[in-house]
Order: sequence, then C-alpha cells, then structure tokens
Amino acid sequence: MYDVDLYQQLLQRLEVAWNGFRDKPEENPANTVKALWLSACGQPVSVQQAETCELPALDESCRRRLSQLIEARLSGTPLSYLSGRQRFMGIDFIAAPQAMIPRQETEILGRAALSTLQQMAQERGTVRVMDLCTGSGNLLLTLVHFVTSASGVGSDLSPDAIELAVKNAEHLSLSERAQFRSGDIFAPFESTEFYNQFDLVVCNPPYIGSKTVKTMAPEIIEFEPHLAFDGGPFGIQVLTRLIKNAPRFLKAGSWLCFEMGMGQGDGIARMLKKMPEYSVIQTFTDDEGKIRALAAKI
Repeated sequence: MYDVDLYQQLLQRLEVAWNGFRDKPEENPANTVKALWLSACGQPVSVQQAETCELPALDESCRRRLSQLIEARLSGTPLSYLSGRQRFMGIDFIAAPQAMIPRQETEILGRAALSTLQQMAQERGTVRVMDLCTGSGNLLLTLVHFVTSASGVGSDLSPDAIELAVKNAEHLSLSERAQFRSGDIFAPFESTEFYNQFDLVVCNPPYIGSKTVKTMAPEIIEFEPHLAFDGGPFGIQVLTRLIKNAPRFLKAGSWLCFEMGMGQGDGIARMLKKMPEYSVIQTFTDDEGKIRALAAKI
C-alpha cells in the first residue's frame, strides 16, 4: 500500500507552486506526482501512463529519490527529463536532455504526415521517409511504427540527439527500419544513393527567431537544447533551406511535410506557391485556426 499522506503532501506542494505551460497541456499536479513517484521506483512512464498505474510502496531509497525529483521539478527541470518518458502520437518515447521534448502541437504535423504516408503506402506498397532535425526520432519512428511497409532515415545536427534517437529506435524495436545520421539537415544524404528516393520528407525545424529564443520560459531555455529552437534572425533560416532542397530527394508525386511557428504559415505558403517544383499546397491548423503545418507535393 502506498503512503497516501505523502502523496497528498506532495500534491499540495505542486498545486501551490503550479505554473503549467501551454505547450505541455497534458501535465498537471496529480499526474506529475504519480510520474515522479514511479520514476523514483525505477518505473519510467509518461504522465498519461502514470494516470493508469497503481503507485507502489516506497522504501527509504525510493523516498529519497522521490524527494530529489520533486525538488528538481519545483526548480524548473522539465518533467519528461525527470520521468524519462514523453508520449507522442500515443507512443511513449525515451526523453532526455539530449533532445527537445516532443510536444502535442507537433502531433498536427504527425497526423498530417501519417495520413499522407498511409495513402502512399496503399498506392505504392513500400515507402521511404526522410526525417530532418529528427531530435529524439519521434516523427520518423511514429511513422514507421504505424506504417509497417515504411522505412526511413533521420538526421540531426546534434550527435547527442542522434544518440537518443537510436535509443528510441531500439526501445520501440524499430532499428531495422529506421536509421539515423548526424549532420546538418540534408548533408548526411548528399549522394546518388538518396536523390529522388523518398516518398515523404518530414521536418520539425527550429523556427523561433534568435532574439525571441532569449525571452522563452526558463524551463525551456535553461534545460532544452537551443539548437532545436533557434531558427536564425527571423526564424525561417532552416525552413527556407528545407523547402529549396527537398525536391532533390523526393520521388515524383511525393510530399514534403513540415511544422512552422505561429504567424509563419501564410508567408511560407506563399513562398511554396511561387516555386514551380511544388504543385499542391495543403495547410493544417491548430484549434485556434493558426497554420502550424504545411504539406507540399512535387
């Protein structure tokens, strides 16, 4: 039987200090306590999974560990880095400071890319995916998890992020269908082995302007890797390179899908429409009607 009084004490502490983030709506004081409790017992789970789990009794070692985790959370360390898990598109990924924490908002891109890939898989049989700025590998691994005829490659400028992506591929038993390389966007794939070979290119690039990055919440800028956010002076440095170069890697009739920041959608859509390489442009919006993902067909 777990210590109910201790649970209530910890819950009250978090409720008093709670300052939830819009980009992590799945977290609340109750499931945070549960996720940290289970982590202290060596059971890493996402907050969604924690809500369904029975809490175990704590020995003295686990109590000390739980106290340390609670203090770290109250000091601003992201929950997913403490619990070691983050759910994305229904899948629990390993989370660590090596890469940005997958956000629910990126599921807009994930669902658009998955629908596109599923349709192409029905038409073409086997399909190949390229995932740029892969981070923890969550996009590529989600796609090949749900589309069993898919395989793919991912790249990231950060070797640390690639190390985590490889761990996630092993964690999800997808290593045979998903490989990762370290390098700047398309650089690891600049060879005839990869030109015009992909049915889908996906990307969740850094798209925050450099000046804006400095004003982001401490929980983000003090703990998550800046490479994953800083998109240059206007936030579109990587986006413009992505749009320009993706057609070289896509098969005819294939798709580029990517995420962008608030307020960037209309401008990026106009840019795509002016490019002769792209024939069809689709937009995907959030609950407020803001464009957060785009798909472009060559």
